[in-house]
Amino acid sequence: MRLLEIRNLHVCLPEGSERAHAVEAVDLDLAPNEILCIVGESGSGKSLTARAVMGLLPKPHVRVVDGTIEMDGEDLVSASDARMRDIRGSAISMIFQEPMTALNPVMSIGDQIDEVFRFHVSMGRRERRERALALLEDVHLPDPEYIMRAYPHELSGGQRQRAMIAMALALDPKILIADEPTTALDVTTQAQILKLIKEMQAAHNTGVLFITHDFGVVADIADRVAVMQFGKLVETGTADEVLNNPRHPYTQALIAAVPSLTPRPPRGQSAQPVLQIDSLIKTFRSGGGILGFGGGERIVKAVDDVTLELRRGETLGIVGESGSGKSTVARCIVRLVDADSGRILLNGTDLNGLGRAEMRPFRSSIQMMFQDPFASLNPRTRVGKIIMQGPLLQGVPATEAQAKARELLSIVGLDDRAYDRFPHEFSGGQRQRIGIARALALDPDVLVADEPVSALDVSIQAQILKLLDEIRERMSLSMIFITHDLRVAAQVCDRLAVMRNGEIVETGATAEVFKDPQASYTKELLAAVPGQNWRSA
Repeated sequence: MRLLEIRNLHVCLPEGSERAHAVEAVDLDLAPNEILCIVGESGSGKSLTARAVMGLLPKPHVRVVDGTIEMDGEDLVSASDARMRDIRGSAISMIFQEPMTALNPVMSIGDQIDEVFRFHVSMGRRERRERALALLEDVHLPDPEYIMRAYPHELSGGQRQRAMIAMALALDPKILIADEPTTALDVTTQAQILKLIKEMQAAHNTGVLFITHDFGVVADIADRVAVMQFGKLVETGTADEVLNNPRHPYTQALIAAVPSLTPRPPRGQSAQPVLQIDSLIKTFRSGGGILGFGGGERIVKAVDDVTLELRRGETLGIVGESGSGKSTVARCIVRLVDADSGRILLNGTDLNGLGRAEMRPFRSSIQMMFQDPFASLNPRTRVGKIIMQGPLLQGVPATEAQAKARELLSIVGLDDRAYDRFPHEFSGGQRQRIGIARALALDPDVLVADEPVSALDVSIQAQILKLLDEIRERMSLSMIFITHDLRVAAQVCDRLAVMRNGEIVETGATAEVFKDPQASYTKELLAAVPGQNWRSA
């Protein structure tokens, strides 16, 4: 018995696109109580395949032009809009990648779940409320009464994702589509969400179409795997067949790019510190309002007495979940925010407390790479000028700055034509290369990389990590590398500092921390890494 049969599916792209079809000649089946993982890089067509099933393609420019999508003998491609509205939520539900975008920001969670019931079933208000509370309990949300009244912005990322799962399962759908539901989550929250999806699937005998580019997740939950490249299905099989004996070169390349959990051999270390952080404290305050309106003041100690040392030529990783304080430490180091107290010694000079004018000469010595290169690059400025801006502000002559920009574009693997193009004309991986070039334009002693590869596909991620390693060796850079991906940390970092609730709970050589973690929190992080029993472990 099959819940879903996709045959010869073709989804067209607008005229002038890189290729004619986003999805081309795809055949897929989904059975009850089965998890089928669709994997591939950005642009492979996996998400548009899922949206075609839901009838959520951005018509008329992107639409199904050939093929069938059958559920219980009914072709969803030819179904009317009214019929698809009936099907969505009741027979097929979807969990989106970013719940903050998918949830209505001006409706409480309870009202949004209630809306599902009101639209699809005849049920009294009290019964709808009881069902909503039961759903929130089923997805293990604390204090369901509070969650019912809360708005999306009042919940954490993991809580929002759980609320979306509750909405998706409200009417016991036969098919659940999960589009990258754990990509933006911390490793421990990700493990909880994956466990929850498997529990819900088993309880409701649901078929799950799970879209991801994380092979660790695939190893943990998939029954079968379908691999897509450039809109085409290049390989299908059981999870064991695809993960452990891939046939197609593209699948082999994707799996080869997955970072191993075994830390790389330690490198020789310099004893000379280039950056010393001593007793750093940063507190954020919110609420209170004028004349007492707006509720009580909320005080969060984001960084609590953090002491770290970065040696010359070393890569120090700072790992931890969202809210642990690792990005705040980074922003304090480069003086994007001012610490309340403590010392930040760069080559012996305390940066904390320097005025804006006093800080300017030191800006060239410490540069930052951001998580989202598109948001951090000026969309109205050509790439060459973006790279030149730092040197020009430091008084470097224009001709010299221009030559440096072109040289750096070559170093990061982009050709000379990139100089006169705008950021939107590049892929995510290429934009991150531009971000690296901009950070290196001032020949810094220290590079602070804040989650620089978390938004990238696994193969692009491998390229950027290799590039950073080459540049570190070539330019004798010292690097602070912030990440929540312990696989990445294992391959990049010489030493690790583990943060939780603003505090450093453990530091040590990467291999030692992985082999014999001392803090219980570090043990929890390592235990939550997906795919540990797979070969990449």
